[in-house]
Amino acid sequence: MRTRRTLWLGALALLAFALILVARFPAAWALGLLPAGLSCDAADGTVWNGTCAGLMLRHQQLIGDLAWQLHPLRLFAGRLAAHVELTQGADFAHADVELAPGGHFTAGDVAARVHLNAALVPQLPRGLTGAARADFARVEVKDGRVTDLVGRIEAHDLFQSGNVTTELGNYALSFNGPGAAGALIGELTDLGGPLAVQGTVRMTPEPGFVMDGMVAPRASAAANIVQQLQMLGAPDAQGRRSFSIANTF
Repeated sequence: MRTRRTLWLGALALLAFALILVARFPAAWALGLLPAGLSCDAADGTVWNGTCAGLMLRHQQLIGDLAWQLHPLRLFAGRLAAHVELTQGADFAHADVELAPGGHFTAGDVAARVHLNAALVPQLPRGLTGAARADFARVEVKDGRVTDLVGRIEAHDLFQSGNVTTELGNYALSFNGPGAAGALIGELTDLGGPLAVQGTVRMTPEPGFVMDGMVAPRASAAANIVQQLQMLGAPDAQGRRSFSIANTF
């Protein structure tokens, strides 16, 4: 009887030690689990609630400082869920994210405020600057394809630098979730500036997008913008020209 009790006490002690170890698992020990190309200059806290200062992409591009708080109960459902925050100076992004088996990714309460530049987003045209904000109630990605978006992106104070600096204006793109047959189509509109724009952005399976719309210069448009718009063809009766842009991620 005493031997069995001793074994039980020993097992409970080992279990308690294991739970303490897991609960206090240092964040630095988990750095090896970061996706390829990502590295962290310094980690603090635990794997459950920690920070990564100096998050880098391919050891060159500084992304910022990352903080996270895992939701351990979601692990029992086979899902990795956390609240994450990324900051770089005055720029920030935060969201509640969840990753399910098969690469099914969802995010909610997404908010971001960033200054646009090529270092942050290499896909941006050279010389394009401005500020962007995003607010999404829901984002869903399946098999690398964006399948659900509910929210809005705004771009403000866009300028194109080159031989001359040209004002491009302010724009908004809004999504209200999938429509007929699951099609995910957002509404594109200008928020003032030298160009009057109205159009749509349709997400495609590649993954990618197709942007279609109409554009017309306002009286404040620079001469070089008016000249470039002429390359789109003859305008309609309202002075608008159609455009179409397709791209993949």
